[in-house]
Amino acid sequence: MRIASWNVNGIRAAMKKDFLQSVATLQADALCLQETKAQPEQVLEALKDLPGYHIYCNSAERKGYSGVAILSKDKPLNIIEGMSLQEHDSEGRVLTAEYADFYLVTVYTPNSGNELARLPYREVWDKAFLSFVKELEKTKPVVMCGDFNVAHTDIDIARPKPNYNKSAGYTQKEIDGMNSIIAADFVDTFRQRHPDTVKYSWWSYRAGARAKNVGWRIDYVLASKALAAKRLKSAEIWNDIHGSDHCPVSVDIE
Repeated sequence: MRIASWNVNGIRAAMKKDFLQSVATLQADALCLQETKAQPEQVLEALKDLPGYHIYCNSAERKGYSGVAILSKDKPLNIIEGMSLQEHDSEGRVLTAEYADFYLVTVYTPNSGNELARLPYREVWDKAFLSFVKELEKTKPVVMCGDFNVAHTDIDIARPKPNYNKSAGYTQKEIDGMNSIIAADFVDTFRQRHPDTVKYSWWSYRAGARAKNVGWRIDYVLASKALAAKRLKSAEIWNDIHGSDHCPVSVDIE
């Protein structure tokens, strides 16, 4: 089974940038999307020409903002919108599909924002999200994927020193949030398979950053340790797929 994840930076915009061809290239059995920037009916309308997938959405109350979706060839046993926490669920950031032997969670973690104004909220969010996935894990293993809005270590960001504790996505508090997920027995699948590979998943639209490969790795597939040990076959970052300021990431599991 191939699970892919992609922050599309607007599903309607992505449809104008060869999204259907990109999906064909990925050949994913389940595709998790972040930042759909659309209400459920708009997502379904945008994807009306995409065959073979069941489509599930969780959208923000604020129109044109945030939003996640799961496209799945197999129909899940159950779908869970949000984390059942009112203070976190209005922005459409979490969607979970339950399959026979694991949960698949797509997440669009809040960005700490300009001048790190939202960093205190981000810290609260990180703790709540980890509690949510650990609760799921009591029943069956978890695969969680999406835009976690953090470069975990200095190998995951092209320019670590000027960004450390100054830029959203590379503060110690955000890094600590990812450290907590790893400490809770979840595996960074790409880093497990490619411990020393420098590869990014997001580039600013400014100053030709993608062409220069001045990027960040902020999109992850994280998996319960037991599942990763037994079933993980590969983990990839698809740098050649365009259409967003992010590129897709994926895993193959047995």
